[in-house]
Amino acid sequence: MQIAQNSVVAFHYTLTNDAGEVLDSSEGREPLTYLHGAGNIIPGLEKELEGKTTGDKLTANVSPAEGYGEVQEQLVQEVPRDAFQGVESIESGMQFQAQTQGGPLMVTVTKVEGDTVTVDGNHPLAGQNLNFDVEVTEVREASQEEIEHGHVHGPEGHEH
Repeated sequence: MQIAQNSVVAFHYTLTNDAGEVLDSSEGREPLTYLHGAGNIIPGLEKELEGKTTGDKLTANVSPAEGYGEVQEQLVQEVPRDAFQGVESIESGMQFQAQTQGGPLMVTVTKVEGDTVTVDGNHPLAGQNLNFDVEVTEVREASQEEIEHGHVHGPEGHEH
């Protein structure tokens, strides 16, 4: 069966940046499973998987536009230290959920200087080319329930 709209796909992957550094991998874990066409993975990788079958191996090079987007400078802000009420120590790399006019947004602390904290609301992989080495391990038709819910259900069925 070929990967197409409403297929359930399982694949192993290794993700590297342009410098060849491994950013993520399914090695030693279960393959990543998703519902094709439901927006569950980044668009560029989903496009590269279209038409593939069980056992296929491929390298997918995904640009920022089809990955996590370009860096948006307006999502980098300096905020006062007292905006982090109840947090004793703030360090670079820490993540917080910020309440914005557009709803909740995950931000990463990138710098702490005195009473000023710089946070970045961009995805950590925004602006980067993403290079995936992929092996498709399973392709099957999605159940009606999976299609209605927009995601894959486990072997025991509905889990939420």
